[in-house]
Amino acid sequence: MSVAEQVIHIVAAVIRDAAGRSLLVRKHGAAVFQQPGGKRDPGDADELATLARELHEELGCELLRDSARLLCHCSAPAANEPGHVVEAAVYMVEVRGTIVAQTEIAELRWIDPAAPDVPVARLSREHILPLL
Repeated sequence: MSVAEQVIHIVAAVIRDAAGRSLLVRKHGAAVFQQPGGKRDPGDADELATLARELHEELGCELLRDSARLLCHCSAPAANEPGHVVEAAVYMVEVRGTIVAQTEIAELRWIDPAAPDVPVARLSREHILPLL
């Protein structure tokens, strides 16, 4: 497998509540929590279209597109796919609607970004949470 095939490109969201906590999700079968989001589908017009689709599928909420602000681009070893690296475009966003774990999401957790009380994927732990 070539290096290009080992890179997974994703778009991830930072969603915060009024207390400053950040939402993390744990997928079914995964041991660690990570930012909500996912891989771009061929029909997605852009990164925010991907993020809107993923947030609706995973959390049942609506992305408020005008709220989206690029936080960073970062990469780390993939949490759930050994031998792969995740490259992420990460956006701070606001959402509308009730957030509920759906489809591939087993658990939601609101965490203090400075002191997570759950195991966190490297991408979030090393690159995203320190920026919050």
